[in-house]
Amino acid sequence: MPVIASSHDFRKAARRRVPRFLFDYAEGGAYDEVTLARNVADLQSVALRQRVLKDVANVDLSTTLFGREFKLPVALGPVGISGMYARRGEVQAARAARAAGIPACLSTVSICTLEDVAQAADPFWFQLYVIRDRGFMRELIARAKACGAEAMVFTVDMPIPGARYRDAHSGMSGRSGPVRRVLQAMGKPGWAWDVGVRGRPHTLGNLLPVLGKDSGLNDYMGWLGKNFDPSIVWKDLDWIRSEWDRPLIIKGILDPEDAREAAAIGANGIVVSNHGGRQLDGVLSSARALPPIAQAVGDQLTVLADGGVRTGLDVVRMLALGADGVLLGRAWLYALAAQGEAGVTKLLDLIAREMRVAMTLTGVNRIDMIDRSILAEELK
Repeated sequence: MPVIASSHDFRKAARRRVPRFLFDYAEGGAYDEVTLARNVADLQSVALRQRVLKDVANVDLSTTLFGREFKLPVALGPVGISGMYARRGEVQAARAARAAGIPACLSTVSICTLEDVAQAADPFWFQLYVIRDRGFMRELIARAKACGAEAMVFTVDMPIPGARYRDAHSGMSGRSGPVRRVLQAMGKPGWAWDVGVRGRPHTLGNLLPVLGKDSGLNDYMGWLGKNFDPSIVWKDLDWIRSEWDRPLIIKGILDPEDAREAAAIGANGIVVSNHGGRQLDGVLSSARALPPIAQAVGDQLTVLADGGVRTGLDVVRMLALGADGVLLGRAWLYALAAQGEAGVTKLLDLIAREMRVAMTLTGVNRIDMIDRSILAEELK
């Protein structure tokens, strides 16, 4: 059993456990992966202002988002096909989030269904893509409401999939992909038995009504390319707002003007995000995009952020840059791949402990006290 002392250890353990096509799918970004690297490097470069003798004996990590109190200003962000990284992985992750007192957000392209995750999570959010079939989108929205989803995370930065070269090299895509994936799975017997055999069916659970027997992993990348809709514009979100009477969060905002558009259509929140560096390479990191966006709309809606967040220290940095809350992506996926539900639980505990240390040593004892005043210098 590998020693897990930090979130970075989960990544190493995940690499040892899962087949290459899955690890590279999680690890990789678009094109030359410049933005992917910037997400991590820019966030790590944010210097905190250490303060002492500030009476931080009692540090409170709780916060309120969209009218509900959570134990941490953190949510498990939506990650496609995360159910392939551990047996029925989305359900395992949702249980860990519930125990930690935070929301779990389910991806449209998940292995487990909305109904499966709704029974395990409290609360849960649902992430919706821009799909050509508006009727099916309405059905998904209705299902999410019936399952008790408390917020809708509408992803707008994926009108077409980004060019992810790793997928071709790893076997995630391409004609020879199915054969290569089987061979890789044979080299990971623990994963092959637990997920490959016992974790069946390997279908995109939420898409079964439209894909039927063609909803397996082999069809995943092809479905993405064929069904996302690049023609949607801001006014098209009016009908989504009319169908969804709960918090609506627009994910994929990198520019203040788009943030203002989100506020104008009645969104309750946004996620400052470049899709984990998986869409347009060469754009701003989330850490650099966040401050001007928070300044532009922070008094009008809830500002969330993702991208490069691996530790509790990173969470505090994002909050200091203007975020009200943070979505985890790769960090929780690696933990899930390494140790299932127990791994995600341990990761969230690590993040809480790291946040507590960072807050103590910057002289703040509540989440609402974290702002630019705890930064040693502005991000340049």
